[in-house]
Amino acid sequence: MLEDCKNALERWGGVHTLIDRWLDQRRQLLISFIELKEACDAELEAVSKAPIDTFSEQLMDYISAGHFEIYPQLSEEAQAFGDEAALVIAAKLLERLEMSTEMVLEFDADFDSTLSCEQNIARLPAWIDRLARGLTERFALEDQLIARLHAANSPQNAKAPA
Repeated sequence: MLEDCKNALERWGGVHTLIDRWLDQRRQLLISFIELKEACDAELEAVSKAPIDTFSEQLMDYISAGHFEIYPQLSEEAQAFGDEAALVIAAKLLERLEMSTEMVLEFDADFDSTLSCEQNIARLPAWIDRLARGLTERFALEDQLIARLHAANSPQNAKAPA
């Protein structure tokens, strides 16, 4: 039994670090978002492509990390703990996350080149508002995923036998 606990800590202890790193990535993304919004609010015509690129790159990296690292790891953890109810909930949450993923891809496409950035700069304030709503919902869904798939099954929350 002690060996099982040790194996679980070795196996899932890294998930905690992965999530912590991802949440820090989220924090950095929000800082870039706020800086872009403030620049947009101050003088839209003066907004250069550089802050848009910084934000867009961080956004794409964050979304990619979620889809290709975090979500699969959380699902694997739930499977290892035999938490079928969590996997059903996760499937529904992941389906809802797809909408904001599509939105992020559209934003990236609208501002991926200097020419497209110049052509779409007038739409940037509307994009900022749309992204604010979409990312707020996305973060809430991701937090639910973490709470349901990881926190509920993490070795630290496992009950010791009486």
